[in-house]
Amino acid sequence: MPAVPTRAEIPTESTWNHESVFPSFAAWREEYQAAMANLPEIDNFRGTLSQGSDRLAEWFDFYQALARRVWTLYMYPVMWQACDGANEAIKGMVGQAQGLAGQFMAAAAFAEPELLALDEEVLLSWLGEDSLKIYQQHIDDLLRKKKHVLSGEVESVLGLLSDPLGRIESIRSALNDMDLKFEPADDSDGAPQPLVQSTVNKLLASSDRETRKSAWRNYADSYLKFQNTFATTYLASVKRNVVMARLRGYESVLHAKLSPNNIPVEVFHNLIDTYKKHIPTWHRYWDVRRRALGYETLHPWDIWAPLTTDDPELSYAEAVEMIAAGMAPLGMDYVATMRRGCLEERWVDYAINEGKSEGAFSFGTYDSHPFIMMSFDGNLSSMSTLAHELGHSMHSHYTRAHQPFHYSNYSMFVAEVASNFNQAMVRAHLFAGENGRDFQLALIQEAMDNIHRYFFIMPTLARFEFEAHTRMENNEPLTPETLNEIMSGFYAEGYGETMSDDRRRTGITWAQFGHLYEAYYTFQYATGISAAHALANAILADEDPEAVDRYRAFLRAGSSDYSIPVLKAAGVDMSTPLAVEETFKVLEGLVDRLEGLL
Repeated sequence: MPAVPTRAEIPTESTWNHESVFPSFAAWREEYQAAMANLPEIDNFRGTLSQGSDRLAEWFDFYQALARRVWTLYMYPVMWQACDGANEAIKGMVGQAQGLAGQFMAAAAFAEPELLALDEEVLLSWLGEDSLKIYQQHIDDLLRKKKHVLSGEVESVLGLLSDPLGRIESIRSALNDMDLKFEPADDSDGAPQPLVQSTVNKLLASSDRETRKSAWRNYADSYLKFQNTFATTYLASVKRNVVMARLRGYESVLHAKLSPNNIPVEVFHNLIDTYKKHIPTWHRYWDVRRRALGYETLHPWDIWAPLTTDDPELSYAEAVEMIAAGMAPLGMDYVATMRRGCLEERWVDYAINEGKSEGAFSFGTYDSHPFIMMSFDGNLSSMSTLAHELGHSMHSHYTRAHQPFHYSNYSMFVAEVASNFNQAMVRAHLFAGENGRDFQLALIQEAMDNIHRYFFIMPTLARFEFEAHTRMENNEPLTPETLNEIMSGFYAEGYGETMSDDRRRTGITWAQFGHLYEAYYTFQYATGISAAHALANAILADEDPEAVDRYRAFLRAGSSDYSIPVLKAAGVDMSTPLAVEETFKVLEGLVDRLEGLL
């Protein structure tokens, strides 16, 4: 493997279109100063929202205009830092952006308590005015959460605290993305292979078993070396969640995280219970994989081992066209927008370079492109990651194009639906093609890698964070060793007797996932992939002529309604475990397909 290039060596066409947001750092700083200067104007509205519907409409207009500026100022350096963590100028800008966001939230925190202090009938009557009709869902939702909204003074303090408390994640990110160093992985010839966050996945998917083993161990060992620091930051995050839930009068952190989006906690427990019931399916897969690889014993570093050495090599442009073909059932306008974003408008930062964050994500604002950060490796797995992130970006694109700013975000519960839907559609298109056995094996590998992440790792992490939060809520002791024991125990259950585990290194897995700093996000990956497969299967069955229109309406909905009814209108009821069961059938079908190819 060649040395990882620096950011300066990366061609512009493989980077995100940052100049479309701000032409220069100087332009960002100028807008930052202007936004800071506008913050005091928020006080002009304090204590005046009860004056009438016209004043309330003025507030909403002012607030949204400033919010759009603040979040664009925040997105720009955060996105840049993820792509180029070594850039010193960006580090200071990230801190400034976080401070601005915190001050903005604190200054605007008076509004909700002030609205809730109004006579409810008067407030609802104002919604009949033309200028306020679009806020019906927003006000209804605010009234629903009334008992959890604190006084204006307290909300203002909590807004100010959002910046320093948010630095918990920043500390973890600085350690994880910039300071954490890994020993190179050694291949079977003893040659060192550079191990950094942007190369670890490629090394774990190497056809050389010694490379995989060395990369997996060295990666885990670096986290073990800093387990005390990672545990301190994570437990600080858990403690923050518990305190905030109690301040707002929620029964638990789980209730606090799901109630704002009107999601019953039973949805979480349905997912975990269904996963536990189907753990034997994973045991069967480990055994089939072991036989497919020709090993006597399967180890954790063999999970991503290629099932064939003839994995197709793809250029970025070829991957885009492969995805476009798979998404054709959604319409040529959908495909054209997606292709233009990838090949002309530079939505995607896909280069591999030093200082780049691990993983992949979609990130943008109401006034920017829906950008993507990833490291494209030139294989089916990278193609699938691109398809996944394009699902997020297209979801954001359609929502922002059809919803006003205050409904332009969507909940975490639906966030992983569009992404996994894209992967399911592209995968079905490729399975249906006239492809040979090696291509089929490579496609199964890609599918199982994705389902393993979403339907094995994420439910396991969800069980872990539920246990950690429950113990914190019960004032039980938590230490790095305790966290490792909880994690290794859940993995041992998932691996069963078909995997020879290294429990010490497996136990530190929790430290490798920044997802845990957004409490109860992880389980929504599993519910998201479940809804995605149910919706994709309905379209692929080609029996319902309205299935595509319903799905595209889902993409446009944003937060104009709650997540459960939005998905139900699209064709899947996530208040029951049926979609989760359906996706386990997809998993079983892939295991059957793999066993058949053997």
